[in-house]
Amino acid sequence: MKVAILMGSDSDFPIVERCINVLKKFDVTVVARVLSAHRTPHLAVEFAMSAEEEGFEVIIGAAGKAAHLAGVIAGVTILPVIGIPIKSSTLDGLDSLLSMVQMPSGIPVATVAVDGAENAGLLAVQILSVKYPELKEKMRQYKKDMAMAVVQKDISIQSRY
Repeated sequence: MKVAILMGSDSDFPIVERCINVLKKFDVTVVARVLSAHRTPHLAVEFAMSAEEEGFEVIIGAAGKAAHLAGVIAGVTILPVIGIPIKSSTLDGLDSLLSMVQMPSGIPVATVAVDGAENAGLLAVQILSVKYPELKEKMRQYKKDMAMAVVQKDISIQSRY
């Protein structure tokens, strides 16, 4: 179980780190790289083209503004690609989101919410769980724990009044 997380800039790392933490919680091996679709396009494409033979099973691309990284990666690999649109100072991440969800037919990029790194990690785990039954069980438990936390919060709120 191995996931690559590519970010267009090291300034994306504080958001991407939340994705890394989710994947590590599920014991998924993570490799994080800074590879830009615009400033290092040859390196980004080279990485994506060799990702499958390097043992990666899902690639996550995080980028802001024009946010072409996930799409460029998806264009040269058959691996599932998840995009994390990063909030930029210009348009609050709407530019990044629209760049990712406007992929041409035949080049899918599953896209999460702006700065939705946790969901990118969880989606990667769900994709991997098709092959790895132990991840299915961990995901079931994760969802049960999440639901229980909400129930506990509800009980806490109700007991105040």
